[in-house]
Amino acid sequence: MSSSPAIQTPNQPGQPPLPANLVDLSRLITAYYSLHPDPHVPSQRVAFGTSGHRGSSFAASFNDDHIAAITQAIVEYRATQHTTGPLFLAKDTHALSEPAFATALEVLAANNVETIIDEHLGYTPTPVLSHAILTRNQNHKLHRADGIVITPSHNPPEDGGFKYNPPSGGPADTTATKWIENRANDLIAAGPDNPAIKRISWFRALSADKTYRHDYITAYVNDLANVIDFGPLRNTTLKLAVDPLGGAGVHYWPRIAEKYLPSLQILNPNVDATFRFMTTDWDGRIRMDCSSPYAMASLIKNKAKYDVAFAADTDHDRHGIVTRTTGLLNPNHYLAVCIQYLFTNRPEWSEKVGIGKTLVSSSIIDRVAKGLNRPMLEVPVGFKWFVDGLIDGSLGFGGEESAGATFLRRNGHVWTTDKDGLIPGLLSAEMTARTGKDPGQLYVELTAKYGNPVYERIDAAATKDQKAKLGKLSPQQVTAEQLAGEPITAILTEAPGNDAPIGGLKVTTENGWFAARPSGTEDVYKIYAESFKGKDHLKQIQTEAQDLVNKAIR
Repeated sequence: MSSSPAIQTPNQPGQPPLPANLVDLSRLITAYYSLHPDPHVPSQRVAFGTSGHRGSSFAASFNDDHIAAITQAIVEYRATQHTTGPLFLAKDTHALSEPAFATALEVLAANNVETIIDEHLGYTPTPVLSHAILTRNQNHKLHRADGIVITPSHNPPEDGGFKYNPPSGGPADTTATKWIENRANDLIAAGPDNPAIKRISWFRALSADKTYRHDYITAYVNDLANVIDFGPLRNTTLKLAVDPLGGAGVHYWPRIAEKYLPSLQILNPNVDATFRFMTTDWDGRIRMDCSSPYAMASLIKNKAKYDVAFAADTDHDRHGIVTRTTGLLNPNHYLAVCIQYLFTNRPEWSEKVGIGKTLVSSSIIDRVAKGLNRPMLEVPVGFKWFVDGLIDGSLGFGGEESAGATFLRRNGHVWTTDKDGLIPGLLSAEMTARTGKDPGQLYVELTAKYGNPVYERIDAAATKDQKAKLGKLSPQQVTAEQLAGEPITAILTEAPGNDAPIGGLKVTTENGWFAARPSGTEDVYKIYAESFKGKDHLKQIQTEAQDLVNKAIR
C-alpha cells in the first residue's frame, strides 16, 4: 500500500514539501486497521529500540495488532513488577498516535488498569508524562504509577511509535523492553483474535470507572518556576520566539507565555498531521528534527527577528536553539553552554552533583566539567543510563548529542528522568537575560577557554555480520597505537562511567576521538568523530577510523 501517488518530483532539502508528496492520512489510518503483521517477517515484528517500538502502518510494522499486543504485554509486565498504581497515557500529534491511543485505552480498560488521560483528550509531551509519574510517585503511601507515551519522536509523518516508562519515569531498560517485546510477539503469533488480548470498545473504555481525566498542562506549567529561574525574564525586552513544530507541546506554550513570558511569540501554533508547514530534511523527507538545519530552515531564516528562538520535536523531548548571532546551535555546543551556566547559577545544588553525557557527545563537555571541578559520568547511547543519577540528585544534568537533555530543579531535586525539550529552550532565555549574552556568544567564550572542537557523524557500509562483529569487539582486537598522528590514550568497548557495553568502539587521543556503532535499522555503521585541531585533522581521524574498524570486523 502506498502513501501517495508515485513521486515524480522529489522535495528539495530545506524547502516546503510539494503537496503531491504529502502523506495520505486516510490511507495511513485505513492501513493501521486493515493490514496485519506477518510474525515470520522480521520487519513486521515488535522490536523495541532505544526509544520503544517504531514503524509505519503502510509497512505493516505499526498497526492495531502491534499496539493491542504491546499494551497487553505491558499490562502483564507491570503485574510481574507489582506496579499496581495508575498508568499515565500520552500521545503526540503524529497521525498514527490517535488510533494507537484508542487501541491502547481499549486494552487497558479491559484489563481493569487505572488509566489517566488528558482531560480534553489532548496531546501530552514525553517530559510531561515523566513529570506526572514522578510527581505521583513522590507519595510513597500510594501504589506506584508508570506510563505509556505514543510517539515516534521526530520521525516522518507516516510513522508511529510506542514507549513504556516504568515508575522511575524514564525510558524502560532493556530487561523490561525485551520482556515486553517477546510477549507481544508471542501474542501476535497466536493470531488477530487471540483471547489472551483483552479488549473492550472505545466508548466503554473512555467511560470506564478506572479511566480518569487529568489536567497535565496546569500540573506541568505551574511547576516550571521550580526548574527555570524566571526572575531575570521579568519585564524583559528580549525578543523571544518558540516554534512547537506542530508537536505535543502546542497547547503548553500559550500557557507558559501567559504565566511567565508575555512577550514570547508562538510560531506555527497549529496541528496538521501532514506537517506540510515544515521544511524538509537533508533527504527531502519531512522530519520534525529541531537539530537539523534543513528542518529548522524557517526559524534560521528569521534569526535576525529574535534574540533567542527555540523549537522542540514532535513529542517535545528534544530541543533546538537559534540565536541572532550564530543561527542554529550545534546540539553539542548548547549542551556545553547549559552545563557551564547551570553549574554556576544554581546555588542550591550540592558541590558533589555531577554531569552525565553519552560517549558520542563532544569532549568539550569533559573539559567544561573539569573546569567546574565536577564529576563526569560517561555512558553508552540511551537516556535510560541517566535515570538513577537524576532520581537521587547525583546528576545535575544529563544530555546526549542528539539534542536531548534534562536537569534538576533549582533546589537540586529531580525534575524529569526523560528528555525534556521545553526546559532547555526556556533556559536559553534565562541565561540570555541574566548574562546579557545569547547561547551562541557564551559558546564562543567556552571555546576561547577550552578549545574549538570540530565534530561530525558519517555512515559507512557494513553487512549484518560485520555489524554484529562491531558490536562485540574487544579492545585487544585494535592493534593501532596512533590515531591521526597522536598516541592513542584509550580504546573502549565499555563506557567509562558505568562499565556498560557500548555496542561498538571508542578510541581517544589528547586532541581527538572517534566512536563507531552499528546502525539498528540500516546496513551501515555510524562513525562519530571530533578534533580540537581543525577540519583537516578531523578528516584524518575519520579516514583512519574507517580503516581501523574495517580491519577489526573483516
